[in-house]
Amino acid sequence: MSDKVYIIAEIGINHNGDLSIAKQLIDTAVQSGCDYVKFQKRRPDISVPKSQKQLIKETPWGQMSYIDYKHKLEFSQAEYDEIDAYCRSKQIKWFASVWDKPSADFMKQYGSLSKIPSAMITDLELLAYARKSFDQLIISTGMSTEAEIETAVQHSDPDIIMHTNSTYPCPVEDLQLEYISWLQEKYKRVVGYSGHEYGLITTFATVALGVRWIERHITLDRTMWGSDQMASVEPIGFIKLVKGVRAIEKALTGNHARTLSPGELAKKESLRK
Repeated sequence: MSDKVYIIAEIGINHNGDLSIAKQLIDTAVQSGCDYVKFQKRRPDISVPKSQKQLIKETPWGQMSYIDYKHKLEFSQAEYDEIDAYCRSKQIKWFASVWDKPSADFMKQYGSLSKIPSAMITDLELLAYARKSFDQLIISTGMSTEAEIETAVQHSDPDIIMHTNSTYPCPVEDLQLEYISWLQEKYKRVVGYSGHEYGLITTFATVALGVRWIERHITLDRTMWGSDQMASVEPIGFIKLVKGVRAIEKALTGNHARTLSPGELAKKESLRK
């Protein structure tokens, strides 16, 4: 694994089931310099808890059951084919979090990378199934106890473990960024960060802590309708995010031996004659 930090623009469900919005979000990620865009793939009849399926939800399309709302957000095979072609044309990689085994089967046709979201890392059957289905697997650790994370790692053998807090948005005092170092030491594998906080400063801090993957939700406008919009980053923010991460990468180069930069050598010549 190189020292590069891979930056994921999490589109998730911020497209509100509209392919044109999804394409605009892809364009924004490309313009920002992101490495990946990510969607969420689920079979609502499987992944939505039974107790929530018939709850009534107010939506831009009127009142509907929660299960119908979730179906409304799902893209079809033809739409995902179009997303795949669009990302290829824009030369950006893409993948999706999978919430159930049929969704894992569905996403295999598009690539060898996937993620198990925090909500599903206690589904041990899904973890094992996804491990067999994808060459590269990410898990997120939000909402999980130490024991639940240990069990998830045992069943999925993930390539990347993402530290996260699943509060949307998350107060900075709850981010527990030092846990990144604990994950690195305990599991001896690549650790990333999936942020849901306001602003970028704390996300920048994770680069200095050694993360190699960063994921933030992307939106065209945080005032748009949708449960994840307010915890997302707008287009100008994503440009700043990528630019900042790349600057920190450059600043962290070097080793423990003190070396003089060309600018210092010139200053030394003028000040220490």
